[in-house]
Amino acid sequence: MNATQLQNSKDRILYRFFEILPGFFSWLTLIFCFILSFIKPAWVAIFIICFDVYWLIKVSYLAIYLIDSYRKLRNNLKINWLNLCKNFADFEKIYHLVIIPTYKEELDVIIPTFESLVNANYPKEKIFVVFACEERDIARGQKNSKEIERLYENKFGYFLTTFHQKNIKGEIAGKGSNEAWAACEAKKFIDQKKIPYENIIVSTFDADTCAHKEYFPCLTYNFLKNINRHNTSYQPVPMFFNNFWEANLLSRLMGLNTTFWNMMEQGRPERLYTFSSHSMSFKTLVEVGFWERDVVSEDSRIFWQCFLKKNGDYHSFPLLIPVYMDAVAAENLKKTFISQYKQQQRWSWGVENIPYVLYKFLKNKKISLNKKIVHSFSIFEGFHSWATNALIIFIFGWFPILVGGEKFNSTVLAQNLPFITQILMTAAMIGMIVSATLGFLLMNVEPKIKIAEKGGKYRFKKLFSLLLQWLFLPITTIFLGSVPALDSQTRLMFGRYIGFWATKKVRKRQ
Repeated sequence: MNATQLQNSKDRILYRFFEILPGFFSWLTLIFCFILSFIKPAWVAIFIICFDVYWLIKVSYLAIYLIDSYRKLRNNLKINWLNLCKNFADFEKIYHLVIIPTYKEELDVIIPTFESLVNANYPKEKIFVVFACEERDIARGQKNSKEIERLYENKFGYFLTTFHQKNIKGEIAGKGSNEAWAACEAKKFIDQKKIPYENIIVSTFDADTCAHKEYFPCLTYNFLKNINRHNTSYQPVPMFFNNFWEANLLSRLMGLNTTFWNMMEQGRPERLYTFSSHSMSFKTLVEVGFWERDVVSEDSRIFWQCFLKKNGDYHSFPLLIPVYMDAVAAENLKKTFISQYKQQQRWSWGVENIPYVLYKFLKNKKISLNKKIVHSFSIFEGFHSWATNALIIFIFGWFPILVGGEKFNSTVLAQNLPFITQILMTAAMIGMIVSATLGFLLMNVEPKIKIAEKGGKYRFKKLFSLLLQWLFLPITTIFLGSVPALDSQTRLMFGRYIGFWATKKVRKRQ
């Protein structure tokens, strides 16, 4: 949904105003920092010091969330969730519908995903799988589906291959429209078997998503114990570890950053929204009309569809169980950088939810004002920080001294600004230290990415590369963080809407 799709001129103007807001405020922040550095450098210096203090506080409490989430995740991996599920009388009634959309992925990416389903600690007859191919990639889809059907068709309670038709009016060709098509096809089978919708949990996985063996029993347990189960989405922790050592240094760092950010968000369920692979009640999915087919950020949009449908009585539950995905890896460094940038641009295009949410909040009088304010601030602050924070910290923090002139540079404030900034930023390094430490710990938790596979020499090289990659944090946070986020907000501000770009999955042979 965007402003051009609204028929009423007043609604269209209002929606365009909301589309302009995120980019306007991000650019306003940066332009003010730039201009005032020349004419009022003391103001900018004071702002930078205040911002650094704020950043130190934020990093400190986010580090606490990260450590707590890591501890809970480790504990969750030790639990036999299937045994706990058997304590519920309704356990035998629960089915899982797993939708796996694919576009241009090869079998070496897809097969591990299906293997993770086969290896799940859950009755396979209770798992329905939909392999959702695209008609616009028909040759590859037919070849892959034939092999996947041969290998896995008889290993689940039900298996279905679908081909999403291309060039449907009103759709954006992408994951959301494919998922919606696949869910509608699966619904026909469910209706035929007369399985109650409230007994089905639907999970949507990317083609490279390998679920932990305890994912489905953990999901089932938390679904059954939740009295508000149909008003809840269930969010695992995406870990970009499938091809960790095959990816280059920058991609590994981006993958770890995204993993850690999602772990931190699990500690703050009040602002946890669905991202990438997630699960929810099939009953609720049918009620909201499946995923919207004309958006790029369908994974987060489905949360807001449900939130609005339930008049604010909808939440995301942190499962703190991992699902494993691919870090970006293309044929060479240049292509990897471009792919990483486009992936970040697509993720940051989630800013399209801001006008959607603000517009819908004005139309819905049943949602409390408090919830509207809290959620509006949460998503607005998140995208504004994404676009501006790294630029303020690593670039504009030095502008007052560089361009403030001789008069300002002779002041006590100017002479102490580098010293104060250095102290505050050094203290803020606690976040990087915590992340690096947990990175080492996670390396040894997950057998796919162990650092001690081939003896001491190999171990030393891997340890060294893990340490080295953190030195590139300023580069990644600026050019693969703030810049693509600012790019997305600027495009939305000028009405230059983007389509869905599927990240190419490349597995390198070692």
